[in-house]
Amino acid sequence: MMIFTLFSKYTMSLSSPQDGLPVAQRYWAILTIALGITMAVLDGAIANVALPTIARELNASPAESVWIVNAYQIAIIVSLLSLSFLGDMLGYRRVYQAGLALFIATSLFCALSTSLNMLTFARVLQGFGGAALMSVNTALIRIIYPQRYLGRGMAINSLIVAVSTAAGPTVAAAILSVASWKWLFLINVPLGAIALWLALRTLPDNPQKATAQKFDIPSAIMNALFFGLLISALSGFAQGQNGWLVLAELLALLVVGLFFIRRQLNMAVPLLPVDLLRIPIFSLSMGTSVCSFCAQMLAMVSLPFFLQNVLGRDEVTTGLLLTPWPLATMVFAPIAGRLIERVHAGLLGGIGLAMFAAGLFLLALLPAQPGDGDIIWRMMLCGAGFGLFQSPNNHTIITSAPRHRSGGASGMLGTARLLGQSVGAALVALMFNLFDQSGTHASLLLAGGFSTVAAIVSLSRMTQSRAAA
Repeated sequence: MMIFTLFSKYTMSLSSPQDGLPVAQRYWAILTIALGITMAVLDGAIANVALPTIARELNASPAESVWIVNAYQIAIIVSLLSLSFLGDMLGYRRVYQAGLALFIATSLFCALSTSLNMLTFARVLQGFGGAALMSVNTALIRIIYPQRYLGRGMAINSLIVAVSTAAGPTVAAAILSVASWKWLFLINVPLGAIALWLALRTLPDNPQKATAQKFDIPSAIMNALFFGLLISALSGFAQGQNGWLVLAELLALLVVGLFFIRRQLNMAVPLLPVDLLRIPIFSLSMGTSVCSFCAQMLAMVSLPFFLQNVLGRDEVTTGLLLTPWPLATMVFAPIAGRLIERVHAGLLGGIGLAMFAAGLFLLALLPAQPGDGDIIWRMMLCGAGFGLFQSPNNHTIITSAPRHRSGGASGMLGTARLLGQSVGAALVALMFNLFDQSGTHASLLLAGGFSTVAAIVSLSRMTQSRAAA
């Protein structure tokens, strides 16, 4: 009873705080963000493990069932910037609450689906809900936390994203061991209901909103076409699809991109935040983010094949050997969140990415018959380096933008992550097509190269002054 009394005391007012929420309301608000982002990120990977089972029950081929995953990811990446723009216009709280409501409803829709087409359509709608959550979460954290503690809030967010990404297959396996695949989606209903109730009670409104008077529908359509064509062309090239089809997609991408960027350059408040990309430390941090998430996905997709096909480990052992990575990230992300208050983000990110690159190169150069301990400490080095980098980088991206453009910065942060991961996954497929079984080594070496580039870009930010809120 005392907990709910305190909760009511600190959540009556939803007005915009000048410098963070009161401590009690802050904890409830960050719990709301944590629940929403955990569901949105987990659902990007949680269905992978169940694809064979779902394909059998819905009478679909393995190739067709992949659309259960692709539909969700594509829906997110084509709508993320549009929804972050709406957050700047209408309020981050409104977009987040609407996203939660849509995510809950579409999770139920997924569980009730009786055909592949029905489930794929439900996953598209669920992706729009997930995009709404991802598009404004860091913008909300900027309002929830006082400026002096913002690094800690960003560390919590980075921790949630990193652990949820890595834990997806483990969580799915645990659910499938006791229930049907439908519970991969049904579990979101009670969790989402709790998150929505908390969101209605605790999330603050924007201190100030962007000056755009209306939502620019042509920009939203061109944004969706641009990113949709980009992902399709990347996947088609990597998987060896018809060259003429890939070329046609690239030409269409160039035409759409030209008109899209020209339109954004002429807008006072653009949907694609080209105004933010003119800020040197923002654009450098975005480049660092794309390269680092590309490296992460190259490693995450190729490592299971490397451990099983090259090193001869079974599925259970593979899962256990991958676990030290997210565990190390869990330890180092909060540390980085506190260090950002005293150490330049460029230096922290550079050190973390150098550690990440070293771990990736050392994994690629493992001896023919390594012991489990040899693999584990390399995994820990990768996870520690990534954890040390991600929180300061996210902090820099969000604080280098003006407060009224926090939604645009939040959307770009999510777009950089998804774009990097999409490129990384496509490059793994390309490495396997080019080098067959040696594709695992090639992928890890390429990941190390991307991480090295990201480290250099991160260190170059030290010539820039610290971002100010």
